[in-house]
Amino acid sequence: MKLSEIVEKLRLGVRTGTGKLDREVNRGYASDLMSDVIAHSMKNDIWVTLQVHLNIVAVASMKELSCIVLINGKEPEKETREKAEAEGIPILVSDLPAFELIGRLYQLGISGKRHGSEESA
Repeated sequence: MKLSEIVEKLRLGVRTGTGKLDREVNRGYASDLMSDVIAHSMKNDIWVTLQVHLNIVAVASMKELSCIVLINGKEPEKETREKAEAEGIPILVSDLPAFELIGRLYQLGISGKRHGSEESA
């Protein structure tokens, strides 16, 4: 599924990376611990978090994630937005809590399921 479809269906706000919404999303990952995301997320994952600081962009870029979705109406810090634009990382925002947003992503067909040979650390 393309990010643009997810943005439309879940009415997400786009804060950065408007030109990158054609990216494919295969799976999702939710965590607020950077080390956990580094260890367990996979390329093209949609990442759900409440973190708003600059380091989320570095992690998303390193792991080649499709985007970052901030929950609970959180907004990215100015430096985070600037770095995300420079790196081409879409940051999306939702007023929903993580549990509900993830449930809606799952209803759209985005799961967190990992498949044997696709796993990477």
